[in-house]
Amino acid sequence: MVTPTSSGAAPAQRVREVVEPVVRAAGLHLEDVVVAPAGRRTVVRVVVDLDEDAVGSLDLDTVGEVSRDISAALDAADPVRGVYVLEVSTPGTDRPLTELRHVRRARTRVVRLTLHDGSTVRGRVVTADPDGYVLDPVPDGVAERTTVAPADVARGHVEVELNRLPAEDTDGASDAHDDEEDED
Repeated sequence: MVTPTSSGAAPAQRVREVVEPVVRAAGLHLEDVVVAPAGRRTVVRVVVDLDEDAVGSLDLDTVGEVSRDISAALDAADPVRGVYVLEVSTPGTDRPLTELRHVRRARTRVVRLTLHDGSTVRGRVVTADPDGYVLDPVPDGVAERTTVAPADVARGHVEVELNRLPAEDTDGASDAHDDEEDED
């Protein structure tokens, strides 16, 4: 059910009021809403993400489904005046790690944290909570498991890894290939 929006609210807030229940019903988190003019049209950008306890990425099928639901809700509530283009996306790996939930979503990923003292720490996120971010060693990063206090972090980001995980960490695809070679 779509709730009416506040007529005096800013466009982004009106859109947020409409889409937030839709995103929540899909089991997702509403990361951001931006409403911006683009010539004669308006662009409505909605950024959704998995819950902070989830590990992994939001798949395109789910993004497509929630996009259709968001579009239907916006059409029904009409919170944007005139013609608009809807863009629904995920934060992507280039999102700065500015909140605890961002670091929690980066679990299992390699991150680079810049500390307030100017130093940097690089490691794989094991856990993240208000008491600290626990990082495991990575090449050219921390040498041993390290805990970084959130208050010490000035900024951070996820590093894109181009290498595959070792065979024991994959879904077994490499094992199946190895078995085929053994049969010859």
